[in-house]
Amino acid sequence: MSEQPSFGEELERLEAIVRSLEDTDLDLDEALGLFQEGVERLKNARALLKDTELAVKKVVRGAKGSLRTEDFEA
Repeated sequence: MSEQPSFGEELERLEAIVRSLEDTDLDLDEALGLFQEGVERLKNARALLKDTELAVKKVVRGAKGSLRTEDFEA
């Protein structure tokens, strides 16, 4: 079983994909493959962020006995 990449690893790969799509003369199949990989990595990164947000809320709830949440600004 392979280990899931960390948020940082996903972000690094996304940045590399964007650079490749911007700076390289790729054929259509290569560009499409990179785009598809980027979409999957973005989904994974968002899921990791959501999981982290839930974990933080649990820690805050446990430390104070009640939970006060605020929306994260994008």
